Amino acid sequence: MKNLMCYGNEEFRTPYHYTECGLDDVYLLSGYEVHNTSHGEGVSVKDTDNLHRVIGEYLAMHKKIMSGKEVRFLRKQMDLTQSELGKWLGVSDQQIARYEKGSEMPGAVDSLLRALYLESIGNEIALRELLSALDEFDAPLTEKQMFVEENGVWKPKIAA
Repeated sequence: MKNLMCYGNEEFRTPYHYTECGLDDVYLLSGYEVHNTSHGEGVSVKDTDNLHRVIGEYLAMHKKIMSGKEVRFLRKQMDLTQSELGKWLGVSDQQIARYEKGSEMPGAVDSLLRALYLESIGNEIALRELLSALDEFDAPLTEKQMFVEENGVWKPKIAA
């Protein structure tokens, strides 16, 4: 792994493409270590539970259009089956499966999923503010989502 980028007190390194979470566009700027093993290069990530909570919060609050993989990520972070989530959203488990394969979610279902996730991690939800903020975001088709660990706390690194 080439060392190309510096963040905080960490050494220069390339952002780590964190596909282990099930998402295609998550990169870590810090909070990971590269190890040489008998099977080749290995990577360990600090506090993955908190990292996944922060990724989910970022998706719920900052991602205007979620992909199927992101819908699945939020469902799994809430520890729900497709059937359980379907009951909460008022749709069938087959419809949840379609959303997770990339079918577009109607606005009300999308908003309710976001609110359910935020409530599940203990965030107080100002639903009108959330919907208003999401309405103002542009919706890029692909966007690298960068996360950084500082002093034991994961947070999104939003480009200026």
